[in-house]
Amino acid sequence: MADQASDGQEKTEEPTQKRLEKAKEDGQVASSKELFVLSTLLVGFLLYFGLLPFLSGLLLEWSALLRFSGEGGLHDEIIRNSSASFAFIFWKSVIFALPLLVIIVLTQMAMSGSINWSASALAFKGSRINPVNGLKRMFSVKALVEMLKAVGKVASLIGAAIFVFSSEVDKLLTSQATHLFGGLSRLGDVFVFLIIVFLLVLAVIAMFDVVYQQYDHNKKLKMTFQELKDESKQTEGSPEVKAKIRRLQMTAGSRAKQRREAMEQVPSATAIITNPIHFAVALKYEIGTRGAPTILAMGRGHQAQEIIRIGKEAGVTVFSNELLARALFFAGRIGDEIPPPLYTAVAAVLAFIYQLNKGEQVDEPDVDLPDDMLFDANGKSLS
Repeated sequence: MADQASDGQEKTEEPTQKRLEKAKEDGQVASSKELFVLSTLLVGFLLYFGLLPFLSGLLLEWSALLRFSGEGGLHDEIIRNSSASFAFIFWKSVIFALPLLVIIVLTQMAMSGSINWSASALAFKGSRINPVNGLKRMFSVKALVEMLKAVGKVASLIGAAIFVFSSEVDKLLTSQATHLFGGLSRLGDVFVFLIIVFLLVLAVIAMFDVVYQQYDHNKKLKMTFQELKDESKQTEGSPEVKAKIRRLQMTAGSRAKQRREAMEQVPSATAIITNPIHFAVALKYEIGTRGAPTILAMGRGHQAQEIIRIGKEAGVTVFSNELLARALFFAGRIGDEIPPPLYTAVAAVLAFIYQLNKGEQVDEPDVDLPDDMLFDANGKSLS
């Protein structure tokens, strides 16, 4: 049966990547004690064989520290030898400790996929010293599994030891008939055989424990369907927000498409009104047609410069008037006729351009705009 959350829902959903990463940050990673026992015992066994040729030299060095000649003062010699003994023990311990430390780190990396440092795992938690929580842990399913695992491990090792000694009993019983070093050699062979058998038994136990610990870790991190939905909302946003974003994206895409289509209409414009740099509005009007001039394209900044460039290449007349360009930009819309309050001003400009294109010498018109059509560069009314 699936685990249940505090709200009564079953945890049936696999943990998400975000959940797994959060668990790592909190120090919750799969870990197998049996795998650590196997790896450290294996490294210790290899170190034993690696250092065996140096064992006699180490024994001689250690025995020299236990001899006291009394020359130069017995008290000083005791202090000197004691200090050397501590140094001897420390550095020889480092020889064993460093490989064991490395194998412990590598073992955990093999379990979790990386080295994980978690400050939150070191933080004080009152639940760890709560007697009630302690009793719950003592009588939990995990505690029962750990107890059965320990009993099984001890029974397996005892059985392995019985197997080894029963198969090697002849060597042990006849070792007294040989010389001292021959007897020690036989005992050494039995000891090595025993360690190898222990390693094989522990390897089998560790293999099953790794599988179980991975399963148990994944089971703890499983999520309810509601937790999965809540995390999805936090990560990707609620459906309402996503719908609003989609609407904004569609609007922005539609506007971008409109601007591209408008730029394609610029070469057919009658005139381009600029300010002369920041704004540009392309107008089209055919003499004799009904209606007001139409806004083909408009833009500011880089887009305004592009409109001016395309217009000039197509031979469209560019007329510069700062206030009129702003009024058309902020009050008009692409594809619509110009706003009615600007009819008079635009008519004067188009008449000037028409005469100019015919080669007539005319003065530039004075463009008067209504107060409500006066804007600053940010679109704020100046009236």
